[in-house]
Amino acid sequence: MPKDHDGIGADTKRREDVRFLTGRGKYTDDIQIAGQVHACFVRSDVAHGEIVSIDSFAAEAMPGVLAVFTGADFAEVGGNPAGWLINSRDGEPMKEPKRPVLAHGKVRHVGDAYAAVIAETPEQAQNAAEAIEADIKELPAIVDMAEALKGGRFVHDEIETNQCFDWGWIEDNRAATDEAIKNAPHVTTLELVNNRLVPNAMEPRASTGIYDPGTDEYKLYTTSQNPHLTRLLICAFVMGIPENKLTVIAPDVGGGFGSKIYHYGEEALVLAASKRLGRPVRWTASRSEAFLTDAHGRDHVTKIELACEKDGTFIAFRTETMANVGAYLSNFSTATPTFLHGTLMAGNYTVPNVYVNVKAVFTNTAPVDAYRGAGRPEATYSLERVIDMAARELDMDPMELRRKNFIKPDQFPYASAAGLEYDTGNYDQLVDKMEEMSDAAGFAARRKESEAKGMLRGRGVNAYIEACGIAPSNLVGILGSRVGLYDAATVRVNATGTLSVMVGAHSHGQGHETAFPQVVADMLGIDASSIDIVHGDTSKIPFGMGSYGSRSLAVCGSAVVRATEKVIAKAKKIAAHMLEAAEGDISFEDGNFSVAGTDKSVSFGEVAFKAYVPHNFPLETVEPGLEETAFYDPANFTYPSGAYTCEVEVDPDTGKVRVDRFTAVDDFGNVINPMIVTGQVHGGLAQGIGQAIYEETTYDDNGQLTSASYMDYCMPRADDLPFYGVDHSCATPCTHNPLGVKGCGEAGAIGSPPTIVNAVIDALQSGGKDVKHIDMPLTPNRVWAAMNAN
Repeated sequence: MPKDHDGIGADTKRREDVRFLTGRGKYTDDIQIAGQVHACFVRSDVAHGEIVSIDSFAAEAMPGVLAVFTGADFAEVGGNPAGWLINSRDGEPMKEPKRPVLAHGKVRHVGDAYAAVIAETPEQAQNAAEAIEADIKELPAIVDMAEALKGGRFVHDEIETNQCFDWGWIEDNRAATDEAIKNAPHVTTLELVNNRLVPNAMEPRASTGIYDPGTDEYKLYTTSQNPHLTRLLICAFVMGIPENKLTVIAPDVGGGFGSKIYHYGEEALVLAASKRLGRPVRWTASRSEAFLTDAHGRDHVTKIELACEKDGTFIAFRTETMANVGAYLSNFSTATPTFLHGTLMAGNYTVPNVYVNVKAVFTNTAPVDAYRGAGRPEATYSLERVIDMAARELDMDPMELRRKNFIKPDQFPYASAAGLEYDTGNYDQLVDKMEEMSDAAGFAARRKESEAKGMLRGRGVNAYIEACGIAPSNLVGILGSRVGLYDAATVRVNATGTLSVMVGAHSHGQGHETAFPQVVADMLGIDASSIDIVHGDTSKIPFGMGSYGSRSLAVCGSAVVRATEKVIAKAKKIAAHMLEAAEGDISFEDGNFSVAGTDKSVSFGEVAFKAYVPHNFPLETVEPGLEETAFYDPANFTYPSGAYTCEVEVDPDTGKVRVDRFTAVDDFGNVINPMIVTGQVHGGLAQGIGQAIYEETTYDDNGQLTSASYMDYCMPRADDLPFYGVDHSCATPCTHNPLGVKGCGEAGAIGSPPTIVNAVIDALQSGGKDVKHIDMPLTPNRVWAAMNAN
């Protein structure tokens, strides 16, 4: 490709940022439809209660009110399903109670919507919502997972248990793992909590439903990471709308972090209300509603054991986890603590025995589902904390213990004891680069400088691996997925040589509108600026599975490659005709088709024009036009990995933690746009540091959310974060997708929490404090209390 083209590997600035930074982005709430009316939801202020009656008479008579909906209006429609069916280790299917559009019979968490008002203005809708009188008989809230598993009181009475499933992985490994731990020379045991988080995307959820009685067609504008899945769930499970009669459009979306993958009841409500009223119905969440009702993340309570030889050789990992799924199953909530978590419990290590037990628990709290990293941060945190603890018990250097047990480059492909096959990696190389960049040799001097200021300084390390681009469809189907996990792309070459590329992935911060054109431009030898990316509109794009799990480039990008290859293959046939040569003699390079051994050539643009003006065209062998579609179903996960380190200072008088420096070295395989990748890592690190030090979602014993606003939920600010050292030059390309890419969007959030906690424990122990573990977030109060516990 000519060097002046912005193809693969170029640090091209994100083209979409022009509209975002100048206020020209178009989000769901920006879309104004003639005749639109407004919805306001009436939400429960108790965590658990029986709905005795709902009196909407006064509300219906208020100015501007057009309709009031309650759960009774949706009693006969389907429920919003879980996307994965998980069996317990005794073979019993998981419990899947109905998740209704509006609560009916009972409310099950604070914020559970049981009615909705439609009015001419938002203010009229809200005023009327406040006038609805509901007689709700409050019941004792079930909040603590251990208490929930004891039974006696149930979130869903009809299933007579609070346990969704009791999953074991891999069950055939159980006896061997138990025996290995029983007989091991050394066993380190750690009990820890992976704290619950609120995703806090910049843009709250919003939906506008439109029904056209003339065509019996529906249109839904919504804040979705996955518009085709939203359409499928509404049509096939919830409302029964023929799929060809519903268009779902996700325009610009202001962040998701997983919370906008799923279908929510508000989307179905605005569609149903629009049909009843014959007018567009819109709703935008307040920030308070986002805290109460967006799917939360994490919330695991885990006991992990590491068995090893006296020299530190790993023998076995065994974990027991309670995973909170909240009051209802969200779409990915059963996959996150199981196959996205348990399969990573071997880490980067040659451990021969792994067994994972997860009990998913219903509680009277908001639903819990995938949040940036989705199961991988939970697995990494457990592993990397217990390894650090074991290193201290064995009096070994924490990173040397990891190195001792790393899978080595000549062992790939490597079948892990947790059931995955890693295709490539070089973990020692990552550590070497991390130690060089972080000036590990100078740490002792920096610790002395901190001590001179009265501060405790610690250094934490971490080595992670994650699995991205969940695949393949035939395997995930066996494991319980209700959908395929392929993706799709259509490459349309216009007559003038410009291109429109329609993709199943959705961009909400990933930079697709820049990175995907780089791939196509590199393959076609044309300028990336001549390529547009179309996404988010189910009437325009092929059926794809959206963006989450760092899958966009590895899966949808691979579909783009395959579709582009089809375009090139057809274009060669046309070029051969134009050049009066055999197709086998045609070569394609730098945007030109040429005949081998001659100076005869035609440009890609000339071929494109010929495809649409087929005068003197071989119609018997080649159809007019130049447009191709490809579906790509991966052969395996991709496996990014990394080595992280940070240094912290802890104030012994207050317990305040300050992150002084952070180095992240990642293997993402081939990198399409280094600038975008670096930005993704920066964002992930900020969220991981937020979890480690600042953020926590808390409920009291009555199920009231006590961290329901930014007054009580602490988010990291710019001055809480250090300057990062980031590198992704130690690449081992993925072997099974055509781009050799692995995924980068979640790495920072996976590797940073254990790195921070390890550093704080190191600081406290260096200061003579007998502190082995502190649960996240490491607030000043928690750290001070741990230091002064004895």
